[in-house]
Amino acid sequence: MPKTKTVYVCNSCGTISPKWQGRCPDCGEWNTYVETADAPKVIGASTSALPAQAQQLTAVSTDGLARYPISLGEMSRVLGGGVVPGSLVLIGGDPGVGKSTLLLQVASLMCATLPSVLYVSGEESIHQIRLRASRLGPIPESLWVLSETSIGAIADHIQRSSPGLVIVDSIQTMYSEQVESAAGSVSQVRDCTMALMRLAKGSGVPIFLVGHVTKEGAIAGPRVLEHIVDTVLYLEGDRFHQFRLLRAAKNRYGSTNEVGVFEMTQEGLEEVPNPSEAFLSERPEDTVGSCVGVLMEGSRPLLVEVQALTSYSGSGLARRTGNGLDYNRLLLLTAVLGKRVGVALGDQDIYVNVVGGLRLEEPAADLAVAVAIASSASGRAVRPETVHIGEVGLSGELRSVPHLERRLAESAKLGYTRAVCSRTARKQQAPAGLQLVQAATLAEAIGHSLEAPQQARRITG
Repeated sequence: MPKTKTVYVCNSCGTISPKWQGRCPDCGEWNTYVETADAPKVIGASTSALPAQAQQLTAVSTDGLARYPISLGEMSRVLGGGVVPGSLVLIGGDPGVGKSTLLLQVASLMCATLPSVLYVSGEESIHQIRLRASRLGPIPESLWVLSETSIGAIADHIQRSSPGLVIVDSIQTMYSEQVESAAGSVSQVRDCTMALMRLAKGSGVPIFLVGHVTKEGAIAGPRVLEHIVDTVLYLEGDRFHQFRLLRAAKNRYGSTNEVGVFEMTQEGLEEVPNPSEAFLSERPEDTVGSCVGVLMEGSRPLLVEVQALTSYSGSGLARRTGNGLDYNRLLLLTAVLGKRVGVALGDQDIYVNVVGGLRLEEPAADLAVAVAIASSASGRAVRPETVHIGEVGLSGELRSVPHLERRLAESAKLGYTRAVCSRTARKQQAPAGLQLVQAATLAEAIGHSLEAPQQARRITG
């Protein structure tokens, strides 16, 4: 085995330095260098003895690149229509969110299309995998399982058996004999991923990798890991809620603007064909502090319930808490409500919750959050069958948002009859049966949204 030397690798961008540095000169991040053992290149390790030859792009054939279909429609949507031969897909998510369950389901379903599927586990024994698979339904005979952590042994097994699809769970448990460091270290994760990438491209076998995430939610290991693979997927959701969102952060074979919605059940992850209806199924009617907004998750509009509760703060220091909402965004909307609309919130604790474990990332949900807070503070319920779409500016103005026609069409499809939005919206964008209520400011929008004081019915909290 060749001798190794100690180097330092930036855990953010993968830059290698012979000595430790406080700040990475490439990405500018602080305290990201990790000491690791770096093996020198092995003579003869090149995959080709001859130099590569340039070709005309028009002469390159696309035959044999047809995708393998997946009967799990939400997974197929996120991947761009199926699994591409020779692709390397990395899927990450919090512990217990359902990564292994989802990929075991994919492995079972792909057995109907491919001659065999190999599931490699470095964390569970084959008996544990068998018990989990038995809960997900019938187990096909062409599904093979291997409990191994040596990347060399795994590569030899793949080359001998030639499976149609390989799943490796997880990349952090794999190790290469050519690197003198523990499994999960920066150099091990990088080298094992590179070995699997060369194997996938050389054999045409698609490989799925499970990746651990850090406490910030990013894939653990060097940032270069995400640059090596073809597709990066994140399975998001609170393990205490039943809904899961599969989102593409990178996809060389499709769009990153798609999202798949699943529901965690005893039989595994089931597709949610109409997520908006599922998220609003338990919403009570005529409840103070409850408002419906319309989000865009990729190219799909989702209707979501936003709940707010205001309560007098006896301590003199009011609290602001947001579940599924950025804390700074909540502070901004609270300040606009107090300064521009005149809603007295200085002595009120404010709690905002997004139902279903979703997270509000886009500004189009500002109006729904602000109306929910104003509803709770005034004790007036939001008018029935009304959705709210709009971004709130610091001057209290209501701004337009993209994809308004899709949002309005989804709202009308679910039976909503009123939509409050900015004045820049065109009447032609509203589908039949949906009244477009336009407002220039947040104060005007709240006036259109809340019932009259004498009509307020049920107050919760």
